[in-house]
Amino acid sequence: MNTENLIVLLYVLVLASFIGFELIAKIPPTLHTPLMSGSNAISGITIVGAIVASGPDMWSTSKVLGIAALFLATLNVVGGYAVTDRMLQMFKKKK
Repeated sequence: MNTENLIVLLYVLVLASFIGFELIAKIPPTLHTPLMSGSNAISGITIVGAIVASGPDMWSTSKVLGIAALFLATLNVVGGYAVTDRMLQMFKKKK
């Protein structure tokens, strides 16, 4: 990877982090949980990308990072649905 590509990737990372932080900071706390739990389904795209990255090659850096991304994205999706289920349980009538 040459220096120009690295600088562009770092620029995108910093810009995306800043924009993401600003967007999340503006959301009221009452809307934060439903929006975040609903957006965890987007991590399914990360799971597909991680499966592709950890493809049939021999052990390499991309395979290790792909497996780590697969684990973390799966954990994010399962946790998001658990939070959503717990949140929806609060709105059910108690017997």
